Amino acid sequence: MLQEYDGGRQAMRAGRELSVSSACGLCRLPPANAAADGEAGWLRRPRPPDMLARMRLFYTALLYLAGPLLLLRQWLRGLRHPAYRHRLGERLGLVTRPPQPAAVWVHAVSVGETLAALPLIEALLERHGAGRVFVTTTTPTGSARVRAALGGRVLHSYAPYDWPGAVARFLDRVQPRQCIVMETEIWPNLFAALHRRGIPLLIANARLSPRSFAGYRHIAGLLRRTLAHCRIAAQSQADARRFRALGAPQVTVTGNLKFDLELPQAPLEAGRALREKLGHRRPVWAAVSTHDGEETAALAAHRSVMKTHPDALLILVPRHPQRFDAVWQAVRGSGLTGGRRSALAMLEAAGEPPALGAAQVLVGDSMGEMFTYLAAADLAFVGGSLKPVGGHNVLEPAALGLPVLFGPHMFNFDGARRLLLETGAALQIADAAQLAAEVAALLGEPQRRTTMGAAGRRAVAGNRGALARLLRLLDRDGAAA
Repeated sequence: MLQEYDGGRQAMRAGRELSVSSACGLCRLPPANAAADGEAGWLRRPRPPDMLARMRLFYTALLYLAGPLLLLRQWLRGLRHPAYRHRLGERLGLVTRPPQPAAVWVHAVSVGETLAALPLIEALLERHGAGRVFVTTTTPTGSARVRAALGGRVLHSYAPYDWPGAVARFLDRVQPRQCIVMETEIWPNLFAALHRRGIPLLIANARLSPRSFAGYRHIAGLLRRTLAHCRIAAQSQADARRFRALGAPQVTVTGNLKFDLELPQAPLEAGRALREKLGHRRPVWAAVSTHDGEETAALAAHRSVMKTHPDALLILVPRHPQRFDAVWQAVRGSGLTGGRRSALAMLEAAGEPPALGAAQVLVGDSMGEMFTYLAAADLAFVGGSLKPVGGHNVLEPAALGLPVLFGPHMFNFDGARRLLLETGAALQIADAAQLAAEVAALLGEPQRRTTMGAAGRRAVAGNRGALARLLRLLDRDGAAA
């Protein structure tokens, strides 16, 4: 896999650097000032078949050489988070053989892709029945989300590494009739194996940011061969253009599946109950899906917000569970009083009502409760955007009718960013100081919050329909028959 390969991204970055060196001679870089059309033209220049074969051989050799490092990395991560050490055999293709061949295999790398895939998976379950859809993820958090949302209705394992042997073992056992890969996962060996076996492949909800496109151009020949026999259902026209520039011949724009996510009622009710415990009349804002450095910015912003809203509360939700403890320590060191969602849950389970009136920060250190946290807030800042991560899903708070704030680094969600800004549903901020100013202003203007929230709901509702278009595409290709 060439992007979002858990445990293999460092190796692939190294591979990209090696692949553009003059020593290996695999490809030649375009001029640094090439325009988009010029880049596309360069990407389409044909390469001799033997060179393309060498490129894939080089890619495969690099993955095999990196194999011990990948497994060692998983083991080391498992020292702090044991889930990374479990089920390693599945990553080698050693999955339990289903009672019958899978009608559809859906791969979603982690939590975000899994949530986006849920409407599609539900539709596939209606068509094929329980136990006929096989869902894989790459991360333990994605795995936990599959089990929590879909339970035993789907078959589940980790996806195999893109080693030919691991891929073959997985396909021999699962025997899928169709493969659907979510968003930006591109695996040369897997895609080649699916083509050899005559298994149709669709990349659904496909997106390709300008940054990823610029990286992929260094291995354009390998990408052209990899994408030659798969259909791509792109989120937007811009994504479609970039995929076509990489040489993908079958590209259709179906829209973003994240617009089609149904709001789950149980977490929303839990969020309203949480808000009552936090204090219904006090102002509450959420900073969600935050990364290292963004929690510090959110805490600094909250201290500033409290100058004008002394009873304000911040719900702080880190993106990755392995950082929960570190974020809690940052809260304790900030001079603010706080609590942890996990501790509150234990108190409630013991029949002891938690005292939250004095809390200034609540750390959301639980999985699968994003909508609960959002439903308890008056507005939301979505992380991964103050740091150059690329942003996260801003449509969830918008669908709930919350004003949305995010930083300047939204390149993975540019379409959603532009939509919410153009409709007046969101604000883009530059730093912690501007975050504090905008949060304080919005908390003091309930009518403005209502107007922005209504705009967000309309924006999301007006762009639904990607699921129906995707299912029609599957029907037309005969993949879901």
